[in-house]
Amino acid sequence: MPIPKIAAAIGGLLLSRGGRRMAGRHAGKLALATLALQLWENRHAGAKGAAQPAPHPRRRWSGRRV
Repeated sequence: MPIPKIAAAIGGLLLSRGGRRMAGRHAGKLALATLALQLWENRHAGAKGAAQPAPHPRRRWSGRRV
């Protein structure tokens, strides 16, 4: 399984001293941004996937009872 882009970016941050300091201060924001990106990618991938079949048309109710 390939590493997501956001994980590679965060890993790069953690390799430097300033990056570790920044990641420590903003860990919650980084976690929320990662989650939001994953949600967006999942929704975006679902929209581009197989087209959903059209729903069956409903019969109109005429108001008459049998």
